[in-house]
Amino acid sequence: MTTRTTTPSARSVAPALARALEEYLAHLAVERGLSEHTLAAYRRDLERYTAYLGGRGRRRLSDVVETDVAEYVEVLRAGSDGGRALAVSSAGRAVVAVRGWHRFAVLEGHAPQDPSAEVRAPATARRLPKALSTDDVERLLEAASLGDGPVPLRDRALLEVLYGTGARISEAVGLSADDLDLDGGTVRLFGKGRRERVVPVGRFAVEAVEAYLVRARPVLAHAGRGTSALFLNQRGNPLSRQSAWAVLQTAGARAGLGDRVSPHTLRHSFATHLLAGGADVRVVQELLGHASVTTTQIYTQVTVQAMREVYATAHPRARG
Repeated sequence: MTTRTTTPSARSVAPALARALEEYLAHLAVERGLSEHTLAAYRRDLERYTAYLGGRGRRRLSDVVETDVAEYVEVLRAGSDGGRALAVSSAGRAVVAVRGWHRFAVLEGHAPQDPSAEVRAPATARRLPKALSTDDVERLLEAASLGDGPVPLRDRALLEVLYGTGARISEAVGLSADDLDLDGGTVRLFGKGRRERVVPVGRFAVEAVEAYLVRARPVLAHAGRGTSALFLNQRGNPLSRQSAWAVLQTAGARAGLGDRVSPHTLRHSFATHLLAGGADVRVVQELLGHASVTTTQIYTQVTVQAMREVYATAHPRARG
């Protein structure tokens, strides 16, 4: 049960806590260069936290235990410290500030351990991922091919791989040429924690990669010092995640898709289109490299919603 406290006065906050807070805010301002607006938000969040700790008799950060932090999350949501009850998003921001302060205290030697390490911010409602239609995907891929030289061939191959395999952008730019078996139609991807998985590559992606390898990559590689990375920038070095994201943004703008394209757009579309086509959710889980099928099941909500919309507009008895 959450301990109910009232907001203590500034005098009840121990000097050591107050000094530790000022030191951390100075660090954020000088070392991390945060704006005045952001610093003001940190100060509000952490002054409320120090008041809460003072009410529990904590005099320094080294006195704080995990229970203090965990119960503070509930205090924020309920407003049981006499302060305003916060929405999930605002409470989450406050918890991030608290965790950052405790990590800093450990790094600076002010506390032997981080009591917030296992405390998580309140969960927000999961938003359904935005998937493109198959027509929009086709427009996006065609837009990536516009222009002359090796770059459009690279961009088309990159986006075909992203959509054809469901790879994360970081996984795609981490590919080496040896990770692809174009004859067998598979690619070896390395996901979070370097977990390896082998997934199929469709014919269109294979053809795009082959065209890139024959007609574009040698030209790009000539400018560099030699690398096994599959996708290269114009200096012959491995393409970065940020540059790959820029490729996607540019193609999205050309295709008239605007802000509907994000780093995960093609991965979301890959999963949604597979499930809509009848793929088993556990197969999609393996293809995406999710550790739990629960993570993958969010895509089933997308397809159910699509079915509801079709039913509502097409079935004669759907509407009263």
